[in-house]
Amino acid sequence: MEAVKDSGVDFSRCDLDRCGVIVGSGIGGLEELETQHKRMLQKGPDRVSPFTVPKLMANAAAGNISIIWGLRGPNVAVVTACASAAHSVGEAMRVIQRSEADVVITGGSEAALTQLGLGSFCSLKALSTRNDDPEHASRPWDKDRDGFLLSEGAGIVVLEAMDFAVQRGARIYAEMIGFGASGDGYHITAPDPEGKGAILAMTRALRDAAVNPEQVDYINAHGTSTELGDLAETRAIKQVFGSYAREGLMVSSTKSSTGHLLGASGGVELIACALAIKESTVPATMNLYAPGEECDLDYVPLTPRAKPIKTVLSNSFGFGGHNACLLIRRFEG
Repeated sequence: MEAVKDSGVDFSRCDLDRCGVIVGSGIGGLEELETQHKRMLQKGPDRVSPFTVPKLMANAAAGNISIIWGLRGPNVAVVTACASAAHSVGEAMRVIQRSEADVVITGGSEAALTQLGLGSFCSLKALSTRNDDPEHASRPWDKDRDGFLLSEGAGIVVLEAMDFAVQRGARIYAEMIGFGASGDGYHITAPDPEGKGAILAMTRALRDAAVNPEQVDYINAHGTSTELGDLAETRAIKQVFGSYAREGLMVSSTKSSTGHLLGASGGVELIACALAIKESTVPATMNLYAPGEECDLDYVPLTPRAKPIKTVLSNSFGFGGHNACLLIRRFEG
C-alpha cells in the first residue's frame, strides 16, 4: 500500500493485464503453521482452520497484492531463502524487459520470528548469542561477530518500464540497470569459502548493466555478521573489483541496523540503496569496531558518509547457495 501510494501509479488508468506482482518470501506463514499444528494436537484435525493453507503458503503475498488492485499481469512468488526479494526484483526487471508488463510490484516479505523460527536458527548456530548486549549483536565484519540477528518485515518497490514511468510523470528514485544470479553448488547452509557463486552473480550483474567494476560507487553487502559469510563475501568482492576494492569502493551492511529479514532483506536493502543515491549518503556498518581477519575493505564503519553516489550494487545470498545481485544508478532523465 505504501509503495503504490508513494509511486503515484493509478491502476484505474492502467491496462491491468500489463500490471504484475512478483513478491518473494523465504519461509512463508510460519506463525500460522505453528498455531494450527498446536490446535490440531489439542483439539483434533477437524478444528484446524480452513484458512491455514492460504495463510501459510509463501505465494500468498503475491496473490493478495494482485487481488487488491485486480492486477492480471505476471504473478509469481520466488522462494530462494535470503535472496528471495532480490530474485523477485530481478525477475520483475526481466518481465518488463520482455515487454510482458509495464508495472510490477515487487520485493519481499518475511515474518519468521516465532518460537519455531527462532529455535531452528538457534539450533543451526547461525544467530548471535550476545543476549547481554542486543544493541551490538549485529556486527558485520567485526572480529567479535558471532552470528546474525533475526528480524522481520517487508520491502516493496514499484518497478516500471522507463517510457511508462516518464510518460506518467513518475518520481523516479533510481534506474534498474543490472541483475545477476548464480548458485554456489556447494552446501545447503554454508557459503562457498572463496565466494565463487557470489563472484559469478556480481560479475553477471555488471555484465548485464554494461558497467565496469570501477564505475560502482557503493555495495550494499549481504553482510549478515556470520564468520563464514562475511569473509566469503569480502573475498568475492576483492576478486571481482580487484585493486579498486581497496582504493575507492565503499561497502556496508545495513543489516547491522535492521537485523536480517531473511527473504525480505533484498527488498529493504534495495530501498536503502535507492535512498542512498537520492540523499547522497552511504549507510554505515554499525557495531564495526575492529575488523576481523581478511576483512580489510572500506566498510563505512559506525557513521553514515555524505558522498554523491551514482551506481550501487546490492548483494543477497541465501541458504542453498542462491545468489542474486541488483545494480541501480541515479536517474539522469
